[in-house]
Amino acid sequence: MRKYYIILVCLFFILNSLKSQQYDSLLIYDKYRDIVKMIFQKANADSSAWEQLAFMCDTYGPRLCGSEGLEKSLEFIYNQMIKDGLENVRKEAVVVPNWVRNNEYCKMLEPREVNLHFLGFGRSIGTPKEGITAEVVVVNNFDELIKKGKGVKDKIVLFNEKFENYGQAVQYRWLGAFKAAQYGAKASLCRSVSPIGMQLAHTGSMMNYVDTVPKIPSGALSHEDADMIERMCRRGQRVVLKLYMESQMKDSVTSYNVMGELIGSEKPDEIIVIGGHSDSWDVGSGAQDDASGCFATWKALKLLNDLGLRPKRTVRALMWVNEENGLRGGIEYANKHKGENHILLMEFDAGIFYGGSFGVKGSDSVFFKAKSIEKVLNEIMPITIDKGAWGIDAQQLAEMNNVPLMNFNTEDEGKYFWYHHAENDTPDKIDPKDMNLSIAAIAAMIYIYADLP
Repeated sequence: MRKYYIILVCLFFILNSLKSQQYDSLLIYDKYRDIVKMIFQKANADSSAWEQLAFMCDTYGPRLCGSEGLEKSLEFIYNQMIKDGLENVRKEAVVVPNWVRNNEYCKMLEPREVNLHFLGFGRSIGTPKEGITAEVVVVNNFDELIKKGKGVKDKIVLFNEKFENYGQAVQYRWLGAFKAAQYGAKASLCRSVSPIGMQLAHTGSMMNYVDTVPKIPSGALSHEDADMIERMCRRGQRVVLKLYMESQMKDSVTSYNVMGELIGSEKPDEIIVIGGHSDSWDVGSGAQDDASGCFATWKALKLLNDLGLRPKRTVRALMWVNEENGLRGGIEYANKHKGENHILLMEFDAGIFYGGSFGVKGSDSVFFKAKSIEKVLNEIMPITIDKGAWGIDAQQLAEMNNVPLMNFNTEDEGKYFWYHHAENDTPDKIDPKDMNLSIAAIAAMIYIYADLP
């Protein structure tokens, strides 16, 4: 009997909890419905955010750490935040790595001569001055590499694993050079980490070298070139490549995290951070990755400020630097601001597309607080609040101080990785209407979250 009594008590509390969550959702809907409509109407009437993003990307180009393009872009963001009326706008110094690509190419010499579509990976060493000329061995995964063993010695290993998802495919960029070098390979190539080809190579940062394994150059080939080489090898043809890379790590340089705030009306010391990463790779112009995340979060604050909407808590728009090849911005911010009372960290690094979800990582009470906002957002556009969140810059402080984490995931239908770290990541890949909706969704979500009791 006692067992059944305990079960009934538990059910009572669960049902009351669910009823309370539903009640809170209705209260929020009634209180903020008109405000959310106003936010979306204001956002949809103005595409200046997209225009400024396009201006920055077109004018200053890619934003690799150590480049003039990054520093001019940061100065542009800083000045524009001030013009937008944000408070406490500032730049905080961060020492960042300075890897440079310089000249590079990958050319097939046998069975015919042709220049391949190639990009070296970030942090890769260069080749000797004469380049590396060697036969290619194609493997589809690490297990095949192990079976080849010493058969890859003094050769170039090409990992041609097809893209299923980013986590599965990117391991060949991160670990390919390290694992191939263990068996004596001269260089490592991999199929570009993207679901589509279109003769584009996709770059990105490889794993740091370790002193116990020889350092070898590493880079990506387009899908079409990787498949062509594999077909040739399967026919028994001898494929010889010449790889030439002048890439090198230079002395670290000083860059900046850039931030501005909307100070809370009642609890200014309780801080919510929203932001993206300001740096990009040195190809394309980094429009989707991650100028879109920077502009969408910072312009969400501008939108609230223009509407005279000031939540109870402070919201800080933060443009982390050096996400792509070092995480120095996230680490430096965490160390410098760990003594502040952060109650939420939200990172946006998923590109601008229509619709989506907010992911939440934290206690049940944090999740249900965010979930209660779902109904009022859904009145305007399809948005869900789901459990689980990521954000590699925000995680630095989230894990250090056990701060709840949030991210915004747009519904890209797999298209984000069409442009990721490639030449085609340019402003035309962003629909200004979708950008306005993303700005409005973030503004509405964060305003309500920061304003709740």
